Amino acid sequence: MSNYFKLLRKPVTTLLCAPQQLSKRFYAAAPKRFYKKTSVLYNDGKYEVTLDSRKLKTPNGTLFTVKSEPLAIAVATEFEAQKEHIERSKMHLSALCFTALDNPNKHTKTDMVNYILNYIATDTVLFQYDDEKDLHDLQRNEWDPIINWFNERYGTNLEKTMVMSPPNVTADDKMKVSKYLLSHSEDVLFGFIYAVDTLKSVLLAFATIDQRITVDKAVALARLEEEYQSKFWGRVEWAHDLSQQELQARLAAAVLFVHLNRSEHFVKEKLIV
Repeated sequence: MSNYFKLLRKPVTTLLCAPQQLSKRFYAAAPKRFYKKTSVLYNDGKYEVTLDSRKLKTPNGTLFTVKSEPLAIAVATEFEAQKEHIERSKMHLSALCFTALDNPNKHTKTDMVNYILNYIATDTVLFQYDDEKDLHDLQRNEWDPIINWFNERYGTNLEKTMVMSPPNVTADDKMKVSKYLLSHSEDVLFGFIYAVDTLKSVLLAFATIDQRITVDKAVALARLEEEYQSKFWGRVEWAHDLSQQELQARLAAAVLFVHLNRSEHFVKEKLIV
């Protein structure tokens, strides 16, 4: 107890500024590149990636295999693009493949479809505001065409909301979107979820995957309010630019992942002579 009171009698500056008492935060160093070249192999109907003579494996130790040769080439290219260190945070396609192979949370197909369906009620483009005319006009001009396209494409009747309450998503709307999603494999659904999480929007994700809008346009629409507000509050160029580029990279990877995983003609078949 006496030591406690002695500590209290020390000047505040001593307590706050003593270098030896400052805690240090340590970050894990990025792993060094341990291979010289990457290759793609075809084995038993699937494609594998090798790092020198080692076969690529997922974080859980699963052998990396995909049905699409272009997807395997893209993953190998991500590894080849690494310099002295392996920056996993920039390897979006590899991360998607690893997640689909390991399925760390043991999601079923139904789990993934329900996740996307539940996201519709919080979709960015369905929440609009009329208390600020310029912003409302911008949302109406840029977001309403996406809502109209989605309803026409998938036979739904989604409507935007002008209040804080979530929009009404009927059971019929969910059934139609669910039927479309269930027609895809689990691998493809991982790509859909990655796109939805990136844009915070099911409608924008679907529009991008269906090639209705470009990746750049989708990211711009997802950031519509942020860009509008930056006109008044200012813009930190490097921070906003990095955020935009990161979203574009993530979305591009998701779209590519979906298309390459649902392209059956990318699977090589043995010719029987």
